[in-house]
Amino acid sequence: MRILVVEDEKKTASFIRKALQAESFVVDVCPNGDDALAAVRATPFDSIVLDIMLPGRDGLSVLCQLRERGNTTPVLLLSARGRPQRGRG
Repeated sequence: MRILVVEDEKKTASFIRKALQAESFVVDVCPNGDDALAAVRATPFDSIVLDIMLPGRDGLSVLCQLRERGNTTPVLLLSARGRPQRGRG
């Protein structure tokens, strides 16, 4: 299984990558939304771990664009926010 991790914090991305690799997943890492969209266009992924708060294009924007393009890859959203936000979507 190939997983894309989209996370701008290097330590967090490394931790997630190592944990997934320890479970025998193939893992690619992108530090921002634009790189993630390019990676998804170039490579089929079985799953995506997507940080919501990214520099530039945020994770929710990336997810919306993926879905608008018909990409149905399962996505796990990561958030450092202290509480849920209302009114999006």
